[in-house]
Amino acid sequence: MEKYAVKSDVARKIGAMIYNSSAYNLISKKISEFKDLKLLEQTKKSPMPKHVAIIMDGNRRFASGLGLSPDAGHLFGRDKIEEVLEWCFELKIPNLTVYAFSTENFQRSHNEVKTLMDLCKNELDKAAKDSRIHRNKVKIRVLGSLDTLPKDIAESAKRIMEETKDYDEYSFNIALAYGGREEILQAIKKIAKDVKEDKIQIDDIKEPIVSKYLYTNGIPDPDLILRTSGEERISNFLLWQLAYSELYFSDVYWPAFSKRDFLEAIQTVQKRKRRYGK
Repeated sequence: MEKYAVKSDVARKIGAMIYNSSAYNLISKKISEFKDLKLLEQTKKSPMPKHVAIIMDGNRRFASGLGLSPDAGHLFGRDKIEEVLEWCFELKIPNLTVYAFSTENFQRSHNEVKTLMDLCKNELDKAAKDSRIHRNKVKIRVLGSLDTLPKDIAESAKRIMEETKDYDEYSFNIALAYGGREEILQAIKKIAKDVKEDKIQIDDIKEPIVSKYLYTNGIPDPDLILRTSGEERISNFLLWQLAYSELYFSDVYWPAFSKRDFLEAIQTVQKRKRRYGK
């Protein structure tokens, strides 16, 4: 028995050496890249969603797991948005919407709100100079109550929307100071005002008319709404628009969300649509 125990211990040590070797890591990386490439090619064989909307959740928990501050988690989350936009370019998905800051987020601590607002402004200003945005003809829209944002951020949002308004290859929509119920309430008020002023008649109020009064006017409803971090709720996001959307919930925190996770989400939706004959 002692002889076998020694052999077992030696085998474990040899296994650990192999596992930690640079050669093993290189081979593992190549295998992973091959699997990703195969998954990508499989995904491309089926129709792509025209619009993917993402509830980016888990920044703070991701950071906490690494012993970092929530601010660090938001920085990691910001970088992930740029990656996902690149994936949409590669897959020819024309519309991407991200839930960046909800109306409820204003209730967070002053420091965290300030961090998020500063990040939003920096990213809006950076996007205006980003060659990828202009090269790929990406129309940027900021969806939400802009008048509730700090003045400098609202101005940055209006500037980037004006600069990209004529682009028509891709649409990147940032839900900022956004709430689904508030969006519907604002639409109701505008419709009531136009009825009062005889611009439309009550009998004219049908679904297409209501859609024109929403922040998302001109953007197709999402085919896929994806939420990260394992939470399975919509959190007041695109309440009108999600009527026929496929919902997909990932257990991965947003900063750790990988291209493989994204492709698996899209494949799941593709399989559902084939199953339902859509």
